[in-house]
Amino acid sequence: MSPKPKTVYTCQKCGHQERKWLGKCPDCGEWNSLVEEAFQPQRAGAKPAGSGLPQYAAAKPVRYADIESQDDARISSGIDEFDRVLGGGIVAGSLVLIGGDPGIGKSTIIIQIADHLSRGGRRVMYVSGEESERQIKMRGERLGLEAEDLFILPETNLESILSEAEKQDPGVLIVDSIQTVFSSNLDSAPGSISQVREAAGEFMLFAKRTGKPVFLIGHVTKEGSIAGPKALEHIVDTVLYFEGDRHHNHRIIRAAKNRFGAANEIGVFEMTNMGLVPVGNPSEVFLQERPEGASGSVVTVCMEGTRPMLVEVQALVSGTNYGSGRRMAQGFDYNRTSLLIAVLEKRLGFQLGGDDIYVNVAGGLEINEPAADLGIAAAIASSFKNLQIPPDTAVFGEIGLTGEVRGVLQAQTRAREAQTLGFKRLIVPASNRKGLEKLLGTRVIGVKNLEEAMDELF
Repeated sequence: MSPKPKTVYTCQKCGHQERKWLGKCPDCGEWNSLVEEAFQPQRAGAKPAGSGLPQYAAAKPVRYADIESQDDARISSGIDEFDRVLGGGIVAGSLVLIGGDPGIGKSTIIIQIADHLSRGGRRVMYVSGEESERQIKMRGERLGLEAEDLFILPETNLESILSEAEKQDPGVLIVDSIQTVFSSNLDSAPGSISQVREAAGEFMLFAKRTGKPVFLIGHVTKEGSIAGPKALEHIVDTVLYFEGDRHHNHRIIRAAKNRFGAANEIGVFEMTNMGLVPVGNPSEVFLQERPEGASGSVVTVCMEGTRPMLVEVQALVSGTNYGSGRRMAQGFDYNRTSLLIAVLEKRLGFQLGGDDIYVNVAGGLEINEPAADLGIAAAIASSFKNLQIPPDTAVFGEIGLTGEVRGVLQAQTRAREAQTLGFKRLIVPASNRKGLEKLLGTRVIGVKNLEEAMDELF
């Protein structure tokens, strides 16, 4: 009778291991995330005998001065907005992870990129673990793709994928999705933390050793993070997230991590019958349906990576039948909104405790920087006073707890974007006004605190 194999309980969220089952992971605090897996001791860096994985030669140290620069060696994906998010194009030997909700457009954008790359003379191998080659062909025909040098591989076994990649020698490798890939050397189920970590590690070695870029498609959890271990995001070079409601036309791709460019850079796309189409000027898209003559609406200038964007901030202040008012924020941090409401009550004397307050960033964009504070406060004050803010006015600035308006970074870039879109008046922090006097056709007003800002707005 063979001895019972040793098992270990592994957290599917963070990778923490325990010898016995626990309801709550002691490392990350996740509930019901420990799954029983076979314990397989293995030396670091060693390959199991007969694994079928390619055996690479050992790397040797290289003098830093002898390494050639590759700043001009980026590969264009054929889509300008996607290249912007990546920092200027695809870097050779990079490992890119793309995540998003089901049906948001991950497979659509990646097959469009594969089509552009194949037209440019690069062989692309598309590994599909969820769809057959006929289903992918149907999508390609719907999108009007040619993709003469695109090869479809419906396979989920890691060893077979890497073996075929060595034979085909593709210029770009695409894996859709990483959760379906499994190694026959591990007993755990596909999608488990052990399988995902093993597959991602092998694809990283393939990318670094061969210099070929690899794209991984990843599912997301209910919380919006990529399913699988957090170590997966540490392994890859770039993490791209799809944002936006799949029931709306616009999609936003945001770089949550990028070793070759600016993090938090975004690309804006529109979903059409012909796939995802880049939006050249997102500010016009977010402002095109702005209401006229309505209170509670103001335009603020925010920075997304290196790109300035003008967005409409809306607020609604209404009475409530209950003892305390309700607070709700969409597209902006809820705690930050509560802080700004408290500042308005304390410094300007607004009686907002018995009112419901709703804040919304139009267009589905999420703002995470403090420069939008003045826009949020102005929209709430406009709705509370029931006074319209002039439609040719844009604002930006950070608000402190004492009611002061603090300076923000890249003020000139923000101001030039507002000037380009025809805004005639710009209310900015007083410390940022210097250097903005030369904007032709735009009056720049510097304010030191909320009282001065409200006097200029109303």
